Amino acid sequence: MSATSDTGVKSGTTWARRLGSCGRGLLIAVLAQVGSLPLFILTVLAIVSMAVGVGLFALPVVMIAVRGLADYQRRVAGVWSGVRIDVPYRTGEDVDAYDAVGSWRHCRRLLADPATWRDLVWMLLDAPVGLVLGLLPASLVAYGLNGILVTPLLWEHMGPHWGFGVIWPIRNQTDACLAIPQGVLLVVLGLLVARPVLALHARFNRLLLAPTRSARLALRVERLIETRSETVDAQAAELRRIERDLHDGAQARLVSLGMSLGLADTLVERDPAMVRKLLADAMDSSSAALTELRDLVRGIHPPVLAERGLEGAVRALVMSQALPVEVDIVLPSRPQAPVESAAYFAIAEALANIAKHSGADRAWVRMWYADGSLRMQVGDNGRGGADSEGGSGLRGLQRRLAAFDGMLDISSPVGGPTLVTMELPCAL
Repeated sequence: MSATSDTGVKSGTTWARRLGSCGRGLLIAVLAQVGSLPLFILTVLAIVSMAVGVGLFALPVVMIAVRGLADYQRRVAGVWSGVRIDVPYRTGEDVDAYDAVGSWRHCRRLLADPATWRDLVWMLLDAPVGLVLGLLPASLVAYGLNGILVTPLLWEHMGPHWGFGVIWPIRNQTDACLAIPQGVLLVVLGLLVARPVLALHARFNRLLLAPTRSARLALRVERLIETRSETVDAQAAELRRIERDLHDGAQARLVSLGMSLGLADTLVERDPAMVRKLLADAMDSSSAALTELRDLVRGIHPPVLAERGLEGAVRALVMSQALPVEVDIVLPSRPQAPVESAAYFAIAEALANIAKHSGADRAWVRMWYADGSLRMQVGDNGRGGADSEGGSGLRGLQRRLAAFDGMLDISSPVGGPTLVTMELPCAL
């Protein structure tokens, strides 16, 4: 009985989702008419009016709306249909949109971007395509409901030439009742095609809104230039840290050790008791210097990483945390050593941020390999509100991952929980 009930609930949920897809189709149709078509007209007018100067200030504003609509369509294509559409726009320097020279440069950069012209073609085609595809499922459902609910009851008031489906016109109650099974079929058909039609519209959007091969290459070059700069900065910062740690730690202790030994050499015959004290201090300094050098080496490449691999090193790392950390790692084999090191330090930095800022009493670390990338998630049940732009250690995480063309995604609503997702492309 419970199994039958569960099956009924799942079936009802499925049909409810299909009905929701019909509603989404209506939204697509509305956006095609009140969004794509008006913005296409405004964009054309803004480009034409550049000749008299008005377009220099109008075009950037219109393109904000155009790209906002296109980005919304990219986002819903992924959420509704699982069709990923990357953003193709070129990045550039900031300009003053209220200055004539700055506006000219901004417009020139916008018009030089092939994605701008592809957006223009997309808006022109989306007006009819979005209208047809968006209305199709909802129209089938609405017409079917008309056959089920309206035709059998009000057929006498519809006029002599009014009919439904294959029964045209309806002359008697029997003909009117024959509209009911046809209406049911149309409703079912509309619900069945709703999701495929949404997916078809998403693929149409991907055809024009996704980057072309040349655009992907240009974006890739921009990304590599950015990551190379971040990598150089990160390496310089790391070298400065090592130099500072050596200067303030081990080097200072070794200088103190040398001074103690020198003073002991001058007092070896006159004051043996003082010599013994100086030698004891020298031993303490040498032990402390050795400890600091070991810590410094661990900060460069932890020995546990080479001995136990990434999984063992991460499990050893979480054991030293002040709060309980759940670990779930599934790796078929070991990544390359540089990737292991980057992943280890990324997780260590994320856990350090949790200990310092989150106020959490529980955290978790998950790691797996999929689609040619090592993927990691570090989460906590703390207060949330983490922001990579706030100058926290998350910015350091971005720089560390950027050296390997990695990605960082942060979900941290106020009140928590916080989930940091990291991705490192690699081969096992």
